[in-house]
Amino acid sequence: MMQNVHLAPEEDEDDLYSGYNDYNPTFDTEDLENDVAFQQAARTSHGRRPPVTAKIPGTATSRPIDTAFGSKATLTSSMGRPVTGVVQDGVARPMTAVQAAGYTKAAMRGSLFDPLGQARGPAPPLEMKNPDSSEEKIRQLEKKVSELVEESCIANSCGDLKLALEKAKEAGRKERVLVRQREQTATSENINLDLTYSVLFNLATQYAANEMYAEALNTYQVIVKNKMFNNGGRLKVNMGNIYLKQRNYSKAVKLYRMALDQIPSVHKEMRIKIMQNIGVAFIKTGQYMDAISSFEHIMSMSPNLKAGFNLIVCYFAVGDGEQMKKAFQKLIAVPLEVDYDDKYISPNDDPHTNLLIEAIKNDSLRHIERERKSMAEDYIMTAAKLIAPVIETSFAAGYDWCVEAVKASHYVELANDLEINKATTYLRQRDFNQALETLKMFEKKDSRVKSAAATNLSFLYYLENELTQATNYADLAVSSDRYNPAALTNKGNTVFTNGDYEKAAEFYKEALRNDCSCTEALYNLGITYKKLNRIDEALDCFLKLHAILGNSAQVLHQIADIYEIMEDPNQAIEWLMQLISVVPTDPHVLSKLGELYDNEGDKSQAFHYYYESYRYFPSNIEVIEWLGAYCIDTQFCEKAIEYFERAALILPTQVKWQLMVASCYRRSGNYQKALEKYKVIHQKFPENVECLRFLVRLCTDMGLKEVQEYMTKLKKVEKLKEIREQRIKSGRDGSARNRREGSAGGDAGSKGERLSAKLKALPGTSEPYESSSSKEIDASYIDPLGPQAERPKTAARKRTEEDDFADEELGEDLLPE
Repeated sequence: MMQNVHLAPEEDEDDLYSGYNDYNPTFDTEDLENDVAFQQAARTSHGRRPPVTAKIPGTATSRPIDTAFGSKATLTSSMGRPVTGVVQDGVARPMTAVQAAGYTKAAMRGSLFDPLGQARGPAPPLEMKNPDSSEEKIRQLEKKVSELVEESCIANSCGDLKLALEKAKEAGRKERVLVRQREQTATSENINLDLTYSVLFNLATQYAANEMYAEALNTYQVIVKNKMFNNGGRLKVNMGNIYLKQRNYSKAVKLYRMALDQIPSVHKEMRIKIMQNIGVAFIKTGQYMDAISSFEHIMSMSPNLKAGFNLIVCYFAVGDGEQMKKAFQKLIAVPLEVDYDDKYISPNDDPHTNLLIEAIKNDSLRHIERERKSMAEDYIMTAAKLIAPVIETSFAAGYDWCVEAVKASHYVELANDLEINKATTYLRQRDFNQALETLKMFEKKDSRVKSAAATNLSFLYYLENELTQATNYADLAVSSDRYNPAALTNKGNTVFTNGDYEKAAEFYKEALRNDCSCTEALYNLGITYKKLNRIDEALDCFLKLHAILGNSAQVLHQIADIYEIMEDPNQAIEWLMQLISVVPTDPHVLSKLGELYDNEGDKSQAFHYYYESYRYFPSNIEVIEWLGAYCIDTQFCEKAIEYFERAALILPTQVKWQLMVASCYRRSGNYQKALEKYKVIHQKFPENVECLRFLVRLCTDMGLKEVQEYMTKLKKVEKLKEIREQRIKSGRDGSARNRREGSAGGDAGSKGERLSAKLKALPGTSEPYESSSSKEIDASYIDPLGPQAERPKTAARKRTEEDDFADEELGEDLLPE
């Protein structure tokens, strides 16, 4: 067997690659039956012994092989070539292809196979950082600056602008310290420019957010002038925005153009936004032609809704009707880039598909689509309302042209809304018949449009107090669209007016279930609960409304009124004080505050608010009466004369106020003025008993000769008064007796009743038409020297629920959303 094994000759040691093409008889399988060693290995476990571990690294190390004679020989390749990695005479065969695995040329016999270097033992422990080293201090300072910048941005996003500015300033201070430390350690070439840029940019942004525009511009200038900052010139856009807020439009345009020159053309979207800012600045300065050129360029390169609308505004300003039409057509041709509702309709009954559709119906992307669509509709509707009256000879023809243009676009649904706007325009022009005719055209349209038109018709008829028509159209609106909150609110209004408050409350609550933001329904529900004397529920409604609307004067007034009903004057005063901050010149609110303070016994505060009410509305008799009485109580009779003279001017037919003026003259000791005033009163009201009594007293005290004359007149008037009272009393007794006698004395009774009615209707002898009655005379005040003014119990007429209901608009606007 050994005769077939060829060993590599010693003379060929230098030629390591010789014998490559020689045939190796080891791989000859024809003589395996005669190979004793192979047969022995096949019959026993001799061939399953583990191989001897190689002593040198390598993939094909030399291993002795047992032969038939029990000797061992080194395995060689065919033609005697040694196996890769074999060491012969201390020289290893090159293994350049496997050096990356850990094998080397210089591997010696007896070395271990350790490609991962595990024989070297564990790695040495990491060196501890020296916190006092300059590099470590710089690294920590950079980290602190970055954290401050991040905290500043977070505070800005949370709305805490003051804290954001403080953090930005602190970051700027620490960044300057960092730069100085680098300079001291001779590592200025390693300055972190990105960190410096972020600190300066954030500081400028926070200055602008806090309206510190001068500091923001200075900080931006530092960035822009530093050539080490790449693309710093783009910040000139921010500087232009600041100048635009400061209304320095020429400077803003200059900076916008400088930024536009530094932005490459590949940034198309940013260039379009800058050009749009330039156009807006030109509109602010009235340079409409320059603005038109900017917006026309935008509409030709990258059309968008804002640019199209601004272009229409510019053409409207210059009065070019034809160009307005073209610009409107460009506006409605702007692609909306919104998927329509078809994809949210399930094509089959697959449950997985239905679940997916339900998941994406109200996700964030769907909200963005709705907002974009709503914005587009607002722009188009506003533009149509703007140009319709001027593009044609009449606004009706203009609206018709806009409707036809919209119908030819992908905003077909807006055509009906434009028709409703047309009806609204008729209403503004007081042409109610045309408005009604226009709205009635929608009765045969689809349910949504029919419901909107019927809602408006119901509201119009409600305002005209035609409740039957209002009810009919409210029913039509509700039947056309049961989920229309405006229709349900109008239906509730008609039911409320008919006095069915429980049913009205149900309609209002249904409107709120369909649209929880329907403030009209919520307000009317509170009014209805007040009518039903469900005060706590009414208060809940108005508090919810206050949370939605904030500083609504009507809501604040209702809350204060409810607390007054609940006999909580402190809370009522608190809410009225909030109301005064919203409407500081409302005389009724001021007088109500005066009344509450008067009831609480705080006369000085009551006088303050009554006087403020009088300043803004000097014709409120209750306020005037209270102020006059207050001046008399505080011994300022001369001041009270001013208020009572004002009341006498407002109500010249009532003798009460003129008697008060004369009484004030008497109280102040000016008897001559008082006498003259009583004489004037006697000329106007010759049968006034009180005036004659004071004339008699004054003439007696002053020793005048006219005293006898006034005494004679006084006796005559008193006697006439007694006769008149007796006639009235006898007439009342006769009518009562006739009612008791019944039909037996029907004729005589009816005759007596007619006589007593005539007696009551007849004025006294020489009584003027506008003289005061006996009740007015009896109601006049009496004091030791004459009439004494009484303190009024209320300062202003209390507003009833009917007044509030009439003042507020119970229905939706003429254009309900």
